[in-house]
Amino acid sequence: MTTIQPTYIDDRYPLSGMTGRIIAAAREVHGVLGPGFQEVVYQRALALELPDHDLNCDREVWIDIHYKDRKVGRKRVDFLITDHKDGVTVEIKAKYALEEVDFVQALSYLKASGYKVGLLLNFGGKQLEIRRLATWSAATTWL
Repeated sequence: MTTIQPTYIDDRYPLSGMTGRIIAAAREVHGVLGPGFQEVVYQRALALELPDHDLNCDREVWIDIHYKDRKVGRKRVDFLITDHKDGVTVEIKAKYALEEVDFVQALSYLKASGYKVGLLLNFGGKQLEIRRLATWSAATTWL
């Protein structure tokens, strides 16, 4: 298991310990590969790295979209990472910079999943771009 750097953990954020381990894993992947690859390459590398950070993950998970308690569609989230009772969605990008549409997509997936916390990770820049996402009742936001 890899040691988590304390800077990735911030008690102001929900599930900070878990998201800190995910961020540490993502930073390791970005540090080894650097920018310039397709999203699927980072996804595969992260799937290999997450267990080294004591994280259970499912990759490319289909989640149902509901409207008034009726299923109206399905979407695939890059990762669902869980421990005994909590979970985090992780959406990956590999582009020069994140755009508003990326936040909207990640927040929609988070809301549909029923989880309360998500991460949006962009591997495409010189540095890993990280956005923590959270949802409380009907409100969603990024932190």
